[in-house]
Amino acid sequence: MAKTLPLYWFLNFLLISTAAISAAGTTCHSGDRDALLKFKAGITDDPSRLLSTWKSTTDCCSAWDGISCDAATGRVITVSRPGVFDDGEGITDTSLSGTISPSLGQLTSLRSLDLNSLKLLTGNIPPVLGDLSNLTIILLNYNNLTGPIPPSFSKLQHLKKLILSENYLSGDIPATLFTPSSPMTELMLNQNQFSGVIPSSIGHLTALQKLDIHKNNIVGGIPESIGNLQQLNYLDLSENRISGGIPASIGKLLKLEIIYLDSNHLSGSIPSSISNLVSLQILRVSDNQLTGGIPTSIGELRQLERLLLENNKLGGELPSSLGGFPNLTDMYLSGNQFTGSIPPSLGNLSKLLTLELSRNKLSGPIPQSLSKLKNLQELSLSFNPLQLGTLPDWLIDMGLFNLMLAGTGLKGQLPAKLSTAKSISTLDLSSNELVGELPHWIGNLAGLYSLNLSNNGFHSGIPEEFKNLNGLMVLDLHGNAFSGKLRPVLAKGVNKPQGQYISLDLSSNNFTGGIDEDIGELLVMKDVRTLVLSANRLGGKIPSSMKKMENLQSLAMAKNELSGEIPVGLLDIPRLTEFDVSDNHLTGEIPPHKAKVPAEGFRGNPGLCGNPLPPCRRG
Repeated sequence: MAKTLPLYWFLNFLLISTAAISAAGTTCHSGDRDALLKFKAGITDDPSRLLSTWKSTTDCCSAWDGISCDAATGRVITVSRPGVFDDGEGITDTSLSGTISPSLGQLTSLRSLDLNSLKLLTGNIPPVLGDLSNLTIILLNYNNLTGPIPPSFSKLQHLKKLILSENYLSGDIPATLFTPSSPMTELMLNQNQFSGVIPSSIGHLTALQKLDIHKNNIVGGIPESIGNLQQLNYLDLSENRISGGIPASIGKLLKLEIIYLDSNHLSGSIPSSISNLVSLQILRVSDNQLTGGIPTSIGELRQLERLLLENNKLGGELPSSLGGFPNLTDMYLSGNQFTGSIPPSLGNLSKLLTLELSRNKLSGPIPQSLSKLKNLQELSLSFNPLQLGTLPDWLIDMGLFNLMLAGTGLKGQLPAKLSTAKSISTLDLSSNELVGELPHWIGNLAGLYSLNLSNNGFHSGIPEEFKNLNGLMVLDLHGNAFSGKLRPVLAKGVNKPQGQYISLDLSSNNFTGGIDEDIGELLVMKDVRTLVLSANRLGGKIPSSMKKMENLQSLAMAKNELSGEIPVGLLDIPRLTEFDVSDNHLTGEIPPHKAKVPAEGFRGNPGLCGNPLPPCRRG
């Protein structure tokens, strides 16, 4: 489990430290000292010596790092040994190995326990911590703790912060954890293995400001009682298996600023009460099964900055009120069933950076009012029946970084006006009816990182000017009638660290002339992960240099009239998981290899034999 510490937790650590009562001149309670020494004894590795000052010969109140005591009683009130801290020379990131000793249950005056980000703490949370009735803060996040939340935690009537994020904790969330008049303001259980439902008793946490249960195995619905959490400003229930509808009571959370409900099984419609969330800045409900339309009243969310509803079953026309967000920077509505035209009012979103409307049923034309979006960086309208015909000049003049218009009914040749789009980084015009030659001016688009012209009707060689695309790393030209040799694609310049191919798909074209013998030695191919050359007419042999492409994961060269043997070592590329040379004229024994390549990848080569095909005949 990756362990990273947000700035939030560091600031929280500083807050705890500065709030602790000074223990200068106070003598440590002997029982508390012994309890802490037992905790230290349960630590098997302390690489940064976090506990080095914890010695039986010194006073725990005045000489032990991370310990604060009550000035009057000498009782320990704070234990703070986080794995990320400021040692005066910068931020130190360290760990502790071992378990949390039940001896901490003897610290009956303890108010704050902070053992966050120690990473290698294992075992269960000791149930005796539930007996520490004065506890207000428990920070055990970013560790490797297992087991359930102790039911005894229901006795912690003064607990304000319970932070258990990023462990391996499991079991149900105890319904008894949430009691009437609880002062809890933060509950963070995210990135664990909790199951069961969200208890309706969560509605008792009327002081709660932050609730995060994302990335667990929670099922059931969102309880209606969540509407009682009227101090809530952050809600994250994403990446679970929560079903049912979004309760209308969510509209009572007037202080809510951020809501993540994505990657669940939510169904039904978006409740119109959501328009009451006047403080909302981020609304993310993507990757669910929501139906119905977007409520017209959504335009009342004047503070909204990000709207993410992609990959649902939402339909109907997009309301013009979507143009009423003065602070909106990102709108993701792709992968739904929206119909009708794109509202011209979207041109009023002056701060918009990303507009993602792909994979819907929207009709054209693209409203020219979008030309007012001076800050827009990404426009994706792919796979809508827009029937564009041609690419509007004003769209090219917008200076976009990413333009995706796959499957939008573009026809004819690439417009020469496109040669002026010097800022463009990602260009996807695939699955259209574009024809003709790949123009020489393609080399003018020096900022290209990704180019997808697949599934069109291009028929030409690759022009020499293609070499000027020094930043290009993803190229997909499959499903055209490109011809000639591969060399112009491979002779492309490199502007390190950019410019080396990551993915290259030239399949289903008419390339000839063989695969270049030095393909694996070219700088442009050193980092390629996916190389697809299938269904051309290349002929010749498989170059031995291909085995030098050490990052290759997928290699496909089927249906190419290739002959000769498979080079020794090619199937030993460390990350290779997909390999297809079927339907060629290859001969000889398949070299011994460790890669688990299915027999289908070699079929259609009558002269090939050896694992995973039938063994070769000897003699």
